[in-house]
Amino acid sequence: LRLGARKVYIIYRRSELEMPARREEVENAVEEGIIFKFLTNPTAFLADGRGWVAAMECIEMELGEPDDSGRRRPIPKPGSEFVIKVDTVVVALGTTPNPLIAQTTEGLETTRRGTVVADEETGMTRKPKVWAGGDIVTGAATVISAMGAGKRAAADIDSYLRGADITQWPAS
Repeated sequence: LRLGARKVYIIYRRSELEMPARREEVENAVEEGIIFKFLTNPTAFLADGRGWVAAMECIEMELGEPDDSGRRRPIPKPGSEFVIKVDTVVVALGTTPNPLIAQTTEGLETTRRGTVVADEETGMTRKPKVWAGGDIVTGAATVISAMGAGKRAAADIDSYLRGADITQWPAS
């Protein structure tokens, strides 16, 4: 919203009570104008004629019995499908780092926890032309922290694409 979006949604398949976010994070997001769609699950991303994301198909959920996490399991409500028009989607699953990233990206340095080693200020990794930020670098943290890392990495990537000589790991 601060950067010009007309609407920003957070889609979550469980209720607000089950959401693994601090109360103040949700309150701050609502104050900023974020629209929360609780008990909602995305089922498909729909593209326009150029292949760009244009909408997200969702289904309403209801809570069933608790699962292994102790939270009530979300169950799709048949016939409750609906579509939200979107032009950008950020998927945030809240999981551990994907081990396939390190296994399939030769030269990418990772920690023993499986996170990617990247410069804190720029997001640059030791692998040329590769940047990383958010939970893949820090492990589970706040959305605000991940967004900040993404913004810093985007600025560094932009500088690189504009011709700046930033192909070397920053000096410590």
